[in-house]
Amino acid sequence: MFMMRKSLYMNILVPLDGSKHSEKVLLHACDMAKNYRSRLILLYVVEKSIPINLLDRKEYLKILREFGNKVLIKGKKITTQRGIDSKIIIKEGNIASEVVKLAKKEQCNLIIVGSKGIGATARFFLGSVSSKLANNSPCSILIVK
Repeated sequence: MFMMRKSLYMNILVPLDGSKHSEKVLLHACDMAKNYRSRLILLYVVEKSIPINLLDRKEYLKILREFGNKVLIKGKKITTQRGIDSKIIIKEGNIASEVVKLAKKEQCNLIIVGSKGIGATARFFLGSVSSKLANNSPCSILIVK
């Protein structure tokens, strides 16, 4: 009798930043999701710790939120076209902390991130943030080059 075993990677978390590289990461995640019959969770984090003039802060965060929503909607479209189950989530705060928190909450088995990012989000993929992710992540991390 053939038994359906539970996939090794039921829930895969894919933080996106809107860069060309993060699109490559998403395509990689789609391939894995197809192979493992996984659900993708697409995350955009509005980085709040950027030091900016307080008067501009609200406007700046609004622009980031709008950008984040566009990134997620585009990501959702890409997954849907490939027949992959996905959900989109936007968070605000420290990128590494939000990724770790969501990975725990959604019981993710894998986080797929890129080795490069753009602008402020580049910090997400470099130095202290990647080591913070590596040290605090409840699951494995795949870094796409």
